[in-house]
Amino acid sequence: MMDSENNISGKKILVVGELLVDIISDENIESLAVASQFSTIQGGSSANLCANLKWLGVDADLVSTVGEDNLGIFLINELKAIGLSDRYIHQAPHRQTSVVLVAKNNHSPDFIPYRNADFAIRRVDDELIQAAEIVHTTAFALSREPARSNIMTALTKAHQMGKSISVDWNFAPSIWQDDDGKDVFKKILQLTPLLKISVDDLERYVGKSLSVEESVEWLDHLNTSAICLTCGKHGVWYKTNKLSWRYKNAIPVETIRGVTGAGDAFWSGFLSAFILEMSIDDCVNKGLEVARLKVEKPFPLYKKENHTISP
Repeated sequence: MMDSENNISGKKILVVGELLVDIISDENIESLAVASQFSTIQGGSSANLCANLKWLGVDADLVSTVGEDNLGIFLINELKAIGLSDRYIHQAPHRQTSVVLVAKNNHSPDFIPYRNADFAIRRVDDELIQAAEIVHTTAFALSREPARSNIMTALTKAHQMGKSISVDWNFAPSIWQDDDGKDVFKKILQLTPLLKISVDDLERYVGKSLSVEESVEWLDHLNTSAICLTCGKHGVWYKTNKLSWRYKNAIPVETIRGVTGAGDAFWSGFLSAFILEMSIDDCVNKGLEVARLKVEKPFPLYKKENHTISP
């Protein structure tokens, strides 16, 4: 395990987004229609990525909102236990901490969100934005107000300051409800982001099944500094605004324990290399290495010390 007190780059990543409770099935099940036993863990794509970054030795702060309740206290205690600061975690009065039920499996996990506090993210201080090299968020966090406006304001300010913008477009219609997300996505593309999107995310966003070739073609015209199209066990397609599309296979795994969180693991590895100004190929290699660890382990990467990864 890397020393989380050792910032490998001297640079900071600011993560603004969801911190919530995952109630996840102990065993792999096809859907939540199947009876199962569940465990309660700290979750949320933004929070998971921030925790992974900390484990990888990257200085990272999380801006998020939980409820003023015992589940909120649970989440704050979990952050502290892994070395993340709770300084920018707001406990919103009269709101309940958000919860997501997850059916763990080896494909695309079934989930049901019960949301309240997570979309009450407040204005991000300019000093926090200024101190960061990269500002990251997710489609989940952008799906509801007032979080959406406050996050978009932070991203816009970061872009104006010359910071890199990172977005995991983990789009799901059930999260966005009647909003198709297109206006928000257009605004994000104006900021020339680092964009991570899975094949499943893209299909949900465009509303139809796509081949990998069709996915690459759809993404090809977007205004981004870099794109990673993750394809699970089928690897990743990626490009920059200066280089054409390239492909890397996923790293073979010994035993698949579950794919929940693999995308967050990939992107944390990618960003941990990007902030060191590594090549796009090396960033993707690092992402794939961290994703492999996540798929092989039945627990969060930052919770155990019996596996290692090089900087």
